[in-house]
Amino acid sequence: MLVSQILKAKGDLVFTIAPSETVSAVAALLHARRVGALVVLEAEQVVGIVSERDVVRALARDGPGALNMPVSRYMTKDVQFAEPGETVDALLGRMTDRRIRHLPVCKTERLVGLVSIGDLVKAKISEVEAEADGLKAYIAAS
Repeated sequence: MLVSQILKAKGDLVFTIAPSETVSAVAALLHARRVGALVVLEAEQVVGIVSERDVVRALARDGPGALNMPVSRYMTKDVQFAEPGETVDALLGRMTDRRIRHLPVCKTERLVGLVSIGDLVKAKISEVEAEADGLKAYIAAS
């Protein structure tokens, strides 16, 4: 299964935030949108990603004052990207190796979606179930 197939099923809506916004704004948006990460955009360009983990680390490191600091101070700047033509297996491996849970999907440097580890696991389970059903049908027909 390809990333493009996942985005077709789940949609291409990506929640974003500006690097100048506060960590408090990040926490509020993560809660309101019920998501685990936001893509940080500046002039339509991906400059980072900020997750629930980043918020927790900011608070642990700098205390409550971190809530008033800009996102740019705590976001992950070395963003790993996915492309629509990549496979679920390739992304699962990359995310596991790098211990990340979200990948922005870009096509010719344009943000076209976001996939989470949950999206990929769900797709993989569907793929395995379909394969198992096919094998059961084959065995039953024999």
